[in-house]
Amino acid sequence: MPDVVLPVLDEAGAIPTVLSRLPRGYEPIVVDNGSTDGSAKIASNFGARVVIERVPGFGAACFTGLRAATSSVVCFMDCDGSLDPRDLPLVASPVIGGEADLVLGARHPTEAGAWPIHARLANRALACLMARRVGGRVHDLGPMRSARRKALLELGVADRRFGWPLEMVVRAAAAGWRIDEVPVSYAPRIGRSKVTGTLRGTARAVFDMARVMS
Repeated sequence: MPDVVLPVLDEAGAIPTVLSRLPRGYEPIVVDNGSTDGSAKIASNFGARVVIERVPGFGAACFTGLRAATSSVVCFMDCDGSLDPRDLPLVASPVIGGEADLVLGARHPTEAGAWPIHARLANRALACLMARRVGGRVHDLGPMRSARRKALLELGVADRRFGWPLEMVVRAAAAGWRIDEVPVSYAPRIGRSKVTGTLRGTARAVFDMARVMS
């Protein structure tokens, strides 16, 4: 069964909910990226394998988790409670079954306010640009996704900030991967948002992704 890489930066309030909802056999690898709220200890107490990445950056945490994984198939998802771990089999099954090489979870808000309008518009614009690049229709560059570990390492994704998710898709498309999307639920995050919940955070993420596209 897949390993699940969960980048964490001060997510103490969400970790218990996320880890308790993981489907049976999906092994959590929590990558602590500088938390000061005891996130690492909480994750460990809930049975997760905890890895420390001291270099700041979403991509840095994801890459460290990828290297730490041992399963042939690896999933990624945020650990802020916005994504439901119970959707992971929908994302992982096409890869496990050999039907796709990279599967992205296309987010569908479960209630008003789950996805701030500025973040949704920025994501839509980037997804349209990405669709042109990959020669297909990409609706979302969401953080829940799955791929085979060895192949993903061989892609050589270099960004260590917020451009990591986009560069993964760009490189996968260039390598001829079969890229698919499945719908996943998207709820309001637990606790304070550090990225899409603020204009500054969204702008920083868009800047990193635009740099990847250039």
